[in-house]
Amino acid sequence: MISENIRVGLYPLVRGLNLPTVIKTAIPPGGLSERLYIATQTGEIYYLEDNIIGTFLDISRRIIRLGAFGGGYDERGLLGLAFHPDFYFNGLFYLHYSVAGSQGPGALAGRFIPDPCNIASLNMQWTNRDSNYDHIDTVEEWAVLSNGQAQRRRTLLNIRRPFFNHNGVNSLNFSPETGRLVFTNGDGGMGYDPFNLSQNDMEIAGKIIEIDVSADVYIENMPVVTRFDELPIAALEAMTVIAKGVRNISGISYQKYNGGYVKYVGNVGQDLVESVFSFAEYKPVPAAQIALAEITPEGFINLGWRGWEGDLPTQIIRACTADKSYNEKITAYYIDTIFISAKRLRPLTCYYHEDPRPGKFSGTALTGVQAYMGSEIPELTGSVVFTDFQRRDTPDGTPVRGALAFAKKTPGCRQSEYSIIDVDYDFGAGPAYYTCLGTGSDRTRLFLGVYGSNNVTERNLGTVYEIIAGNNS
Repeated sequence: MISENIRVGLYPLVRGLNLPTVIKTAIPPGGLSERLYIATQTGEIYYLEDNIIGTFLDISRRIIRLGAFGGGYDERGLLGLAFHPDFYFNGLFYLHYSVAGSQGPGALAGRFIPDPCNIASLNMQWTNRDSNYDHIDTVEEWAVLSNGQAQRRRTLLNIRRPFFNHNGVNSLNFSPETGRLVFTNGDGGMGYDPFNLSQNDMEIAGKIIEIDVSADVYIENMPVVTRFDELPIAALEAMTVIAKGVRNISGISYQKYNGGYVKYVGNVGQDLVESVFSFAEYKPVPAAQIALAEITPEGFINLGWRGWEGDLPTQIIRACTADKSYNEKITAYYIDTIFISAKRLRPLTCYYHEDPRPGKFSGTALTGVQAYMGSEIPELTGSVVFTDFQRRDTPDGTPVRGALAFAKKTPGCRQSEYSIIDVDYDFGAGPAYYTCLGTGSDRTRLFLGVYGSNNVTERNLGTVYEIIAGNNS
């Protein structure tokens, strides 16, 4: 039985940062103990060791100009940081970021909403991709040199994005099962996936990809691509694909169990529901086979998007004409919903943007998912913990707060109910958006990134906390 009254505290570790996107630990080359590393959306990577904060790397000049759309909200920037399992020995680490100077006009003009009465809106194609795109993301390998400085070694992937959002966050992690770099990649953005990239096997967008970095492949002038069949053969041969049907994703977390690993991923919802998925077994599909169209759909884990938003068919919300206090919900992609229904992975747990049930909360966007295997907070041991950017059910006149919750692992990854984690901490009178959730390399510690604004151009409002045991009496 899941307790409804788990309470945790927060211990502030670093204040005054720009918006934190990734929090991890690693032992650096020549180091004696683990450091905490914090990546910010604006391109700085800091480390914390013995209560001393230092700069590990600053790539802010390589990052696209952020907050250019009015209001300062942006989903581009430095989004992924992962340390090689042998980082202590080889100094290798990996970055995913949006490239400076790559701004384009976007793939569509204006906002997109599908119209079930207009078949053209349900079967749109992304054309003229070389000119109709928003920006370019890159995945790179870097190395710490003998003098302690970091240097870029090679490019693993350059991706052209149709829109500014849904690029993933905490998007690079290493699999303890395969030793491969796992790239969790969003659907390209806009909302409702207008080009259905996430379900198209050939499209790179909307997929979870493994990259074998031990295949030391150097490709001079790596092309900018959107599809697997546009990649060089050497790059294809180092890649496999785990999953499709991804909308936007906050990384992947591994939990050791019965000699194997349970994998957890969170899929950000459209208008109704946020979802955490779990799976143990999967059959990675070689990207070279995909490029040759030699693959059957059964090979993929399928998270269901765009036909399914978590555990619900994807729907369009419109105000009811008879009573404006209610909304009508219309199936957006009926055919997609039917075709994907039997093939999709069911979520482990979901939470909703509107939820009247006691003991639940109304969320906005999933921002972090981590397995917790520590013992300091025993009520959470063996659980998957997740964060939401902003609670919608905060009473009027009170400051914005994010949400923290958890669900227990279930036999066979069957569906499970979640519970709220009460946070015993006074953030003061300002907003506290929960931007990311991090963990130590052995998953026995949890870290929370919080920002005092949803505007990335408002600087130095970020704090990183360690989540500690609270009073649960």
